Amino acid sequence: MALSFDFGKNTTLTLEADYQRSSVPDYDGLPAVGTVLPNPFGRVPKSRFLDDPKLGNQIYRDTLVGYRLQHKFSDNWSVRNAFNTEILDVDEDIISPALAADNRTVTRTAFRGTTDSQYYTLQTDLLGKVRTGSLKHDLLFGFDLFWASSETIRRTATLPTLNLFNPVYERPTVEFTRKSTDILDQQNIIGVYAQDLISLTDNLKIILGGRFDWVDQSFDNRLTNRTFDSNDTAFSPRVGIVYQPIEPVSLYTSYSRSFLPAGLFSVNADGTTFKPTKGEQFEVGVKTEFLDGRLSATISAYQITKQNLVVPDPTPGSILSIQVGEQQSKGIELDIVGQPIPGLNLIATYSYTDAEITKDTRPAFQGNQPNNVPRNSASLWAAYEIQSGGLKGLGFGGGLFFVGDRKGDLANTFTLPSYVRTDAAIFYRRDNWRVGLNFKNLFDVDYFESSRDRNAVFYGEPFTVLGTLSVNF
Repeated sequence: MALSFDFGKNTTLTLEADYQRSSVPDYDGLPAVGTVLPNPFGRVPKSRFLDDPKLGNQIYRDTLVGYRLQHKFSDNWSVRNAFNTEILDVDEDIISPALAADNRTVTRTAFRGTTDSQYYTLQTDLLGKVRTGSLKHDLLFGFDLFWASSETIRRTATLPTLNLFNPVYERPTVEFTRKSTDILDQQNIIGVYAQDLISLTDNLKIILGGRFDWVDQSFDNRLTNRTFDSNDTAFSPRVGIVYQPIEPVSLYTSYSRSFLPAGLFSVNADGTTFKPTKGEQFEVGVKTEFLDGRLSATISAYQITKQNLVVPDPTPGSILSIQVGEQQSKGIELDIVGQPIPGLNLIATYSYTDAEITKDTRPAFQGNQPNNVPRNSASLWAAYEIQSGGLKGLGFGGGLFFVGDRKGDLANTFTLPSYVRTDAAIFYRRDNWRVGLNFKNLFDVDYFESSRDRNAVFYGEPFTVLGTLSVNF
């Protein structure tokens, strides 16, 4: 829900509120052996259920309240201010299965717990336009404050084993008597930033910017009576150049650094907090327009290096995370977007990604490819809406989505095969309302969307139909 108020022609206030309650069954995938990899006892059915019929519900209650205030001082100066609060309550049962060495016995650990989190964000931006001689400056100055607190309590139980090929789900009542987690995690972040978009000429622009962050995090493990405090600071610069040799062509290059503090309840197995993730990116590219601006194409090349990247812990039965020392990705991206004729919308993409774990304290990971990162991926989507006559507003579309081979785990012991998925849509638009049907995986192709490790491979969604109805007023 959103309500907007205009206080004169220069001031706008928007109030926003949202509440969601959802229940999502827990699903931890299937073992790689028997799905992606051969199993001496046969293939595991796609529908095999390794969780527990009496457990596995995850209930989310999410409340968001906030406002956005905009005020224009003059034609050249304005201010934006926003504040929002999010209250998130989670009741969850998590089951973590692992396939034993005999390739048919599945051991299972169950976790039952609650997480109560509060997030508060305040952001203020000052925007201005000034001239210094012949140079034009688009200025941005701002700061944001972020405070968060999360309390997580979990209890653990061991479930009876299952036969992967002949599971029997009957079991005695499970008592979650062993407390495995009791944590209070708090985080404070202060960030200040500035940016100057300098127009040297009509066809040459430079962007200079930077952000400084102060992060204070406390992690109280009340189960072990251990408290960890961390304080981090970082400066993240950004530099870019855009040059237009002719009007429809833009050449650009940029350099930036990033800083991402560890999230709440993001800890090592020994209870110590994670280090912030830091990154560095170089990018060059060309953007051009065709057909009088109705179609645009962008091709770019990049290199991204990240230190202390957080990834799922590959230890069987673990629901925690670990950090890898350094990961580097190099690649090329191509995007074509536009409306070549009235009513026809086209989106075509291609990306080539060469990703590698370049540094790590674990020799088994160094030099490997990160899991779930395809070297090649592409998509093509086209949608047409009838522009006149009695069927005006009727539209239909279709697309192909290709994802190449990907490594299935950090140790690179298996590979998820490539796949092509076909989607389609039909819709009708009239005045201020729109109704539509979206068809995902139109031909019901079996494919693997992702994996966490050898114990958790996830199939993509089967043929799915989603109906939508929207009204603007």
